[in-house]
Amino acid sequence: MANTYQIKPGDTLGRIAAAHQLSLADLLAANRQITNPNSIQVGQIINLPVPAATPASGTASSGTGAVNLDALKGHIKPEVLAQIPAIIDRFKINTPLVMAHFLAQCAHESCDFTAVSENLNYSAAALKSTFGKYFATDALLAAYARKPEAIGARVYALRNGNGNEASKDGWNFRGRGFIQLTGKSNYAAFAKFVTDNILAVPDLVAQKYPLLSAAWFFHDRKLIEMSALGATDDVVTKVTRVVNGGTNGLAERIKYFKTYYALLHQ
Repeated sequence: MANTYQIKPGDTLGRIAAAHQLSLADLLAANRQITNPNSIQVGQIINLPVPAATPASGTASSGTGAVNLDALKGHIKPEVLAQIPAIIDRFKINTPLVMAHFLAQCAHESCDFTAVSENLNYSAAALKSTFGKYFATDALLAAYARKPEAIGARVYALRNGNGNEASKDGWNFRGRGFIQLTGKSNYAAFAKFVTDNILAVPDLVAQKYPLLSAAWFFHDRKLIEMSALGATDDVVTKVTRVVNGGTNGLAERIKYFKTYYALLHQ
């Protein structure tokens, strides 16, 4: 049995699935009439399968610690909370301390779990400020301003496994997920942990794996071990330097950490 849903402006199948605690695969299975997941129309009626029960509440435990997910209710969106059990055992983010560090970085990087894809819709002034070395003349700035696909293709060309600007790898493998997985080589490394072909459909990182990809990054960059060093501002700073490459937004990251750690460490 399935309910129905009418597509609204701004909807994607990934967002609809997350909002109803479904996997994108289950949503597509219930809508065989959809041949292109990236092409849905406002007003279109789709089926919503009844979701299977998930351990999105209560206590999830593994190894040396336990994370009380109930403590996070009201502080993290239900659709994000529902994804947490999958990362606890998979990547050993399984203690209140490590989880607090992880969620704090995710919350800041994603504007409190609202952004799952990098916004490259820059004005000429913003381009000059953020990516000035790639746009050395006013003519270049004018030519690329407000063209996200072209901007991504240029600024991320020949980096992190991407091809040249013409390949558009920079756009195709732009930042996605709650800790902005970026670059073809990083997508390829993360792809080993999922069954979907995300190199062919990179939008799946944003639609289906925003938290899992962030957990993979935390694991791959040895941030789990770093997070376990303590609940101090200094540790948050060290973790931030790896995630951000600097300390942008450090005050907010520390604030998020203290909030989550106080909730989980009861």
